[in-house]
Amino acid sequence: MRYGQRGGYTPAEQERRERLRLGAAERFEAGQSTKEIARELRVHERTVGKWRRAWKRGGREALRSKGPVSREKLSPSQWARLEAELRRGPLAHGFADDQRWTLSRVKTLIGRLFHVGYTVEGVWRLLRRHGWSCQVPARKAAERDEEAIAAWKAEVWPQVKEPPRTWAPSSALRTRRVKG
Repeated sequence: MRYGQRGGYTPAEQERRERLRLGAAERFEAGQSTKEIARELRVHERTVGKWRRAWKRGGREALRSKGPVSREKLSPSQWARLEAELRRGPLAHGFADDQRWTLSRVKTLIGRLFHVGYTVEGVWRLLRRHGWSCQVPARKAAERDEEAIAAWKAEVWPQVKEPPRTWAPSSALRTRRVKG
């Protein structure tokens, strides 16, 4: 994955990063040091050094965004439709065994709806790029009876639970009695 935290920059994030680089270019022209620029823009000094080298080679144009690393396979209208379908839930798409979206299910859904192939990792990056995150549902049965559970814990569990063992000396080594 190119960007560890989110699987790639959104267009808005790319614009923000470009504005940061162009701001650094103004500071380069003003003669500020790499350390000052890094502190003001809250980026690493190595990043500023990389920007400075690019600026020296190609000026401000060298710091402009070169666009997304790869073109997204889904258009904005397809993404909007996919989000709507995801909100309908897995049952609406024939996944009856449980009500969770897995990456492979989303991959299958994308293939069915748009005839576009994604890897499971690509689906993860796509979802993260658009603000979706991994969610694990709290698993509690709808038929759960809290009063019966409390009674069982108070009355039955103490009888079933093993009593605590008494203290006995132990050794980490396997030993045998010495004959003799």
